Amino acid sequence: MADGERIIKINIEDEMKSAYIDYSMSVIVSRALPDVRDGFKPVHRRVLYGMLDLGVLSNRPHKKSARIVGEVLGKYHPHGDSSVYDTMVRMAQDWSLRYPLVDGQGNFGSVDGDSPAAMRYTEARLRKIAEEMLADLEKETVDFAPNFDESLKEPTVLPTRIPNLLVNGASGIAVGMATNMPPHNLTEVVNGTIAYIKNRDIDIEGLMEFIKAPDFPTGGIIYGYEGVKQAFETGKGRVVMRAKAIIEEIREGKEAIIVTEIPYQVNKADMIKKTADLVNEGKIDGISDIRDESDRRGMRIVYELKRDSIPNVVLNKLFKYTSLQTSFSINNIALVNGRPEMLNVKDMIHHFVEHRHEVVIRRTKFELRKAEERAHILEGLIIASDNIDEVIKIIRASKSPDEARDGLMTRFDLSEIQSKAIVEMRLRQLTGLEQDKLRIEYEELVNTIADLKDILANEDRRMAIIMEELEYVREKYGDDRRSIIEYSANEMSIEDLIPNEEVIITISHAGYIKRTSLAEYKVQSRGGVGSKGSATRDKDFLEHLFVATNHNWLLIFTEKGKCFWMRIFEVPEGSKTSKGRALQNLINIEQDDKIKAFINVDDIKDPEYISNKFIIMCTKKGVIKKTSLEAYSRPRTNGINAIGIREDDELLEAKLTNGTNEIMMALKSGKCIRFNEEKVRSMGRTASGVRGVTLANEKDEVVGMICVENEDANVMVVSSKGYGKRSAVADYRITNRGGKGVKTINITDKTGELIAIKNVTDEDDLMIITKKGITIRMHVEVLRVMGRATQGVKLINLRDNDKIAAVAKVYRDSEEEEEELGDENQINPDLADLSEEE
Repeated sequence: MADGERIIKINIEDEMKSAYIDYSMSVIVSRALPDVRDGFKPVHRRVLYGMLDLGVLSNRPHKKSARIVGEVLGKYHPHGDSSVYDTMVRMAQDWSLRYPLVDGQGNFGSVDGDSPAAMRYTEARLRKIAEEMLADLEKETVDFAPNFDESLKEPTVLPTRIPNLLVNGASGIAVGMATNMPPHNLTEVVNGTIAYIKNRDIDIEGLMEFIKAPDFPTGGIIYGYEGVKQAFETGKGRVVMRAKAIIEEIREGKEAIIVTEIPYQVNKADMIKKTADLVNEGKIDGISDIRDESDRRGMRIVYELKRDSIPNVVLNKLFKYTSLQTSFSINNIALVNGRPEMLNVKDMIHHFVEHRHEVVIRRTKFELRKAEERAHILEGLIIASDNIDEVIKIIRASKSPDEARDGLMTRFDLSEIQSKAIVEMRLRQLTGLEQDKLRIEYEELVNTIADLKDILANEDRRMAIIMEELEYVREKYGDDRRSIIEYSANEMSIEDLIPNEEVIITISHAGYIKRTSLAEYKVQSRGGVGSKGSATRDKDFLEHLFVATNHNWLLIFTEKGKCFWMRIFEVPEGSKTSKGRALQNLINIEQDDKIKAFINVDDIKDPEYISNKFIIMCTKKGVIKKTSLEAYSRPRTNGINAIGIREDDELLEAKLTNGTNEIMMALKSGKCIRFNEEKVRSMGRTASGVRGVTLANEKDEVVGMICVENEDANVMVVSSKGYGKRSAVADYRITNRGGKGVKTINITDKTGELIAIKNVTDEDDLMIITKKGITIRMHVEVLRVMGRATQGVKLINLRDNDKIAAVAKVYRDSEEEEEELGDENQINPDLADLSEEE
């Protein structure tokens, strides 16, 4: 042995254990598992950082891949060049990554498993989306660590604006553990992340309303949802993927199965070869030929069928025996604070948001420091410009720059940085224009500093910034889902089967209801339908029309104060011209009860929505009641009591409000009251309510209630003998609830009592029904706005002591012809020219 050397005896078992643990930890932490924050393994991070370092940005020319690989190898990644090049190639393949990060030029392989060209032949640069992951790196947003030879620093994590772990997924085999994360749709992930920021207590089910399932770059079909649900909830699950296939007649009497999308990570060429082998071996029969007709426009694999084969049987065999159906085993293991952890979807979003929060704090601190440093220099320059003659005198009298600096510091109480800036100031900065610029820049900096300090002091503002940046990412890079979700029969609820698309709900005056696809209606500003839209029963017409989505709820209120529920998808479907079904037959309503009001509600399960919405009800005897929508969020088949109706009273109207609207109630006697909704306190579901308006006498009653959201609205009132008028909401002064109200129409024997109040605009139509069953339709726009206390104008000429029975506001269809509006002899022809009758 050489001098100074000695042998230390150690137990080989302990040494093996220790060395293997070190090796294992190195593989786990530094090679095989992604970081939960940016979703990258060290090699991905180093490739992107190396490309940024080299300046191969999305707006610069491509550079040779060999140059990029050399940069990454020499500076950051002390492993083989193939590991770096393979990583870069995969980040450029649009069938490997849902959102590729590298823009490759040349042969980067194919979905058939072809190898990419050697790195000396290909070129690459960063994609714009990758730059979003590197944004703000120079602003001290993340920690840097020494590289392998401690000659340079590299980032330990990227400050990514994109939830990359969810969006692009990851896979890797470590020692004793592996990770396999599927990619997801960026739009869905951003929506889910924003929902989490708004409500930290959101559960997995709530997140799954936004993030539906994995979204693979090759599209295909996710067959069955249980595995997805399990993976989202636990971090571990199995997703079955199928190719997208259609059966097509390729020539007379000859059919083929056409595959346009295959499952993720399936080698197309291998799949076709193995299928051909199975056909030749007789394991799959019914196929006469297999062709790959894929080209640059897309994938197309043709399985030509024999004349006597049944296409669906052959397709099911292909799913069973070939890679047209495969499974993806999800195993969400990622590094959290350097330790491997199994994560569910909420955990991953939580860690990403925490990371972004830290990035925003560190970026803001950096910008604040820079702003304060610049403001400090500007303060010195402004002092110098205010005392320029003296400053020049001190500098000219000094023998050296150091002496000049010391002199300025002493004379004007400046810091060394400020005095140095003054000494180095250029002569052009002495002009008046430049001095003004200094002051403007300083004022702007003062505002910036105050804003940055406010961000650091206010977590809500930081979260708003994160959401704003996420929304920007969604708008710029978000796209439609590629993988279709197909729920298998044994695990889907009826709701899962029905897409949450927009539909038109129409309810006629006589209570006939139907649901029609929005596509059947032309796109109009109001989305409305007039009398042409539906072949309703004689003397019936469409009174209620609104756009809803299939998963919305319809709340139905009856005369006796009961509330019933229907899902919009439960409303019978009908064409634009069909009559619909009687609503009375669709719910368990009593024989002597009548339906009085309908409310379309977005969601009765969302706690935030139902606690901020209210239902206002009024009765004929002037009682008004306000209840939180939350009280109506537990549906029962036989309905519930929505309001305690007193004897000889009945429910008249029910409206959905936001708690800050104004209420107007009109009386048969011609009075109308207007008060703030806030004057009515929210009460329980079984309460009877409080007095909304005082009736003039025992025979008086409420004829209608409207909710007003803005003062620009108009109020339409109609009396029983055909008089009516339109007046401005602003004409009605706001009072306390329970008052007698003010005159809304001058009631005389000639006009008859008031029978209706509606809130209207120029785009609305009125449908007037007389007691003799005549229905007349008229445009509201022909009625000009007039004073509140007037008698109004005669809307129609009633015959033989006929009276108006009801008035409904209906929506206008732009296709309607003028002659459809009704009996021209009945409508007052001089309506627009009539003056107000006192």
